[in-house]
Amino acid sequence: MSDILDTILARKREEIAELRKTTTIDQLRTLALAQDPLRGFSAALRRAAVAGPAVIAEIKRASPSKGLIRADFDAAWLALEYEQGGAACLSVLTDRDFFQGGDEYLVAARRACSLPVIRKDFLIDEIQIVQARAIGADCVLLIAAALSTQRLRELHTCSRELGLDVLVEIHDGAELQQVLDAQLGDDYLLGINNRNLRSFATSLDTTLDLLDQLPAGAEVVTESGIAASADVQRMLAAGVRRFLVGESLMRQPSPAAALQALIG
Repeated sequence: MSDILDTILARKREEIAELRKTTTIDQLRTLALAQDPLRGFSAALRRAAVAGPAVIAEIKRASPSKGLIRADFDAAWLALEYEQGGAACLSVLTDRDFFQGGDEYLVAARRACSLPVIRKDFLIDEIQIVQARAIGADCVLLIAAALSTQRLRELHTCSRELGLDVLVEIHDGAELQQVLDAQLGDDYLLGINNRNLRSFATSLDTTLDLLDQLPAGAEVVTESGIAASADVQRMLAAGVRRFLVGESLMRQPSPAAALQALIG
């Protein structure tokens, strides 16, 4: 199978060049500073995880592997559904070419509810981080597979200077070591994506197999492949209390009811 991640990153570099033709990082920083106060993404997850499963519910219209996921797509309505269903936070896909997302969906979702929101995209440059805050994000995703150790450290620093929380995503032990080598301290959430971003194959064992390699106190988020209550219970039994769930909820008539059934 072709390397999907490399294809996406090549397009991201084109998007960054296009963005720099229309604005500057300083102009975006001015917009970022004018945004509403941050809602505290990591803190919201931490509070929710005390009482039960803490869910980041994802607003995702499509994906490269599954195609269109939801035709009747309304980001504001989905945000309200997720809030009513008990989500701790939201994730909104902003990649347009591969996931049919957009910045406007993040703006609409955040305005519609009180939950903190992560910008889910492939971020490889500081201007994207500042742009994330300029459109209202409370948190950003940094994918270890897309970044060198140095770039991971630099983008984490840029994010924290803006007050953004950071979800650092890994897929295997080598990427975990890369994150540890970046010396980010304990100032990030550690996402373990059960979906391989190069092949898009999914297995919950990806999270479970990495748990004994994690540093003490790591705030782990298991991502992708959580489709049933049994999956949640399996993770809870292993000590994982934070979940990013999207596709299984997005396909349901009532995402709120589906989320309640998943974590109830």
